[in-house]
Amino acid sequence: MTVNPLLSDWTTPFDLPPFETIAPEHFEEAFDAAMAEAKADTDRIADQEVAPTFENTIVALETSGKTLTKVARTFFNLTGAHTNEALQKIERDVAPKLAKHSSEMLLNSRLYGRIAALWDQRDSLDLNSEDARVLERYQKMFQRAGAGLDDAGKARMADISQRLATLGTSFSQNVLKDESDYQLVLETEEDRAGLPDFLLTSAAEAANERGLDSKHVITLSRSSIEPFLQFSTNRRLREEAFKAWSARGENGGQTDNRAIISETLKLRDEKARMLGFKNFAEFKLDDTMAKTPDNVRGLLVKVWEPAVAQAREEEAKLADMARNAGENHSIEAWDWRFYSEKVRKAEHDLDETELKPYLQLENIIQAAFDTATRLFGLTFKELKDMPVYHPDVRVFEVLGKDGNHVGLFLGDYFARSSKRSGAWMSAFRSQHRLEGDVTPIIVNVMNFSKGAKGEATLLTFDDARTLFHEFGHGLHGLLSNVTYPIISGTSVSRDFVELPSQLYEHWLSQPEVLSKYAVHYKTGEPMPEALLDKLLAAANFNQGFATVEYTASALIDLELHQLEDPAELDVAAFEKEELGKIGMPQAITMRHRIPHFQHVFSGDGYAAGYYSYMWSEVMDADAFEAFEEKGNVFDPETAGKLLTYIYSAGGRQDPEAAYLAFRGRAPRIDALLEKRGFAA
Repeated sequence: MTVNPLLSDWTTPFDLPPFETIAPEHFEEAFDAAMAEAKADTDRIADQEVAPTFENTIVALETSGKTLTKVARTFFNLTGAHTNEALQKIERDVAPKLAKHSSEMLLNSRLYGRIAALWDQRDSLDLNSEDARVLERYQKMFQRAGAGLDDAGKARMADISQRLATLGTSFSQNVLKDESDYQLVLETEEDRAGLPDFLLTSAAEAANERGLDSKHVITLSRSSIEPFLQFSTNRRLREEAFKAWSARGENGGQTDNRAIISETLKLRDEKARMLGFKNFAEFKLDDTMAKTPDNVRGLLVKVWEPAVAQAREEEAKLADMARNAGENHSIEAWDWRFYSEKVRKAEHDLDETELKPYLQLENIIQAAFDTATRLFGLTFKELKDMPVYHPDVRVFEVLGKDGNHVGLFLGDYFARSSKRSGAWMSAFRSQHRLEGDVTPIIVNVMNFSKGAKGEATLLTFDDARTLFHEFGHGLHGLLSNVTYPIISGTSVSRDFVELPSQLYEHWLSQPEVLSKYAVHYKTGEPMPEALLDKLLAAANFNQGFATVEYTASALIDLELHQLEDPAELDVAAFEKEELGKIGMPQAITMRHRIPHFQHVFSGDGYAAGYYSYMWSEVMDADAFEAFEEKGNVFDPETAGKLLTYIYSAGGRQDPEAAYLAFRGRAPRIDALLEKRGFAA
């Protein structure tokens, strides 16, 4: 029988998964074996006859199930970034099995009894602050999973978890299917009218990948469809493409997500009520910085009102621009980006086609690396011939200021049909020090449109900001310096986790970064100072639109998870009614409409938590001011505090305490309003 590489010791460089020897069928056997091993580990800990100690219970749990962690991380990184039908079938099969396995551990009354006993004795255990934090996280994790329920309650909770896992997997796969099935083939000059060379190049590359040589294809990848909506003068095709983008997950048939949404919300609500909460939003927010739905709504409404006012002013300018061009139609959602680009050109003498030649992917990667060097002393060395899951994936060794190995960073930058949309950071391995010095293996996944063969890949400024954002997450994982896996890297409160990523975006806009790395891809000439000035002056252009489309999604997410009877939900009617209540401008749609809102329904990571980006933005705007106040955006003392209290600390302490330790005070919401160009 062939040896399963997932169940063998890896002899690859840096213990990277041996991707070239892993076949989909290996995962089925590996998951079964790894879950059995993990269950045996858990039972051994739970059934000890000796009294519980921090070492024989908490530390033992932290070192249990290692094979399952390795297998699951390899698998789910693949299903997100480079999936296929075989992997998707296994994902559908394994999701409820993993949920059942997790429930069996979290609802194990003997195990919970040991943790509860330690919690009751915590003041006499002589724990250091990190140990105490880990014990607290275990106590809370088990309680929130239902470990304190009676047997009937535990059984129902396990059923709910398994069903939610199945629903989340189906939701995600349905969206990917709708995205990968759609292609807008541009056949004629009229179809291609107005499109700049960089978009035609990437559209030709997308067509080649689909076997449509000599044609051009627009896909539903954000880096393909957004510039199409921005530049296409063919309003009929803009409307067609936008409606396809907007309708993902609600096209009827097997990929329609509306029934999944209703059942998911019903089960989440039932789970929350079983645990003593009024609704799922109250349950979810109880373990965050925000604490309550009212606190979240208070922040969102404070930003919503000036954002809508500004968006309406922006819409009036777009309508004027359309009329001046002889167009008498009202501004629709598929018109906004098109006329917005024209207004930006008129007001700031700036357009995307002028910027893009200066924003080469390779240079923006180097800009992100150089920023990390200047802030934290890291250096990055590209490694060739490493095992990777796709030829486009690049591997970099990360070294500390002392030259020692810190971890590996993988960059997977290009869109493809086997990859889900969006951009994210993940880990093949997290840092910890429980069994030697385990270093992290971190991956950033993007969906940029690839340049033609032999040509540079050019980014929009928004693409470049996305790269910096995800690299900020990556640094949060790479710089982690904790003892325990449960608090490693990005294992922090959901409304704190976006702080390191959003804060990192600020450095992209600094003139000393752009002047060095924004150079023309053909001539090598730096971006002209006048163009750089125009770019920075236009930083808050269209901010009303951007804030409205995001905040509407966050408000809808919050309301969905406070419904009294989610089983009766009509998704389209609810969305229309709620947007009407808050005064959503007709020409703007939510950044993520409910049927394809993967943050919220592909799992519950951001469920009742999409507001987190804005909650963290209050902190990131205020935190960057700490550098500006020093007159040096790379101030060594401030960077040292940032490393100590934010980037390396993981979940070692309460997030409010972590921010206070860095900044010396609580964040000011005025910093957020000022950053977005709204009057404070």
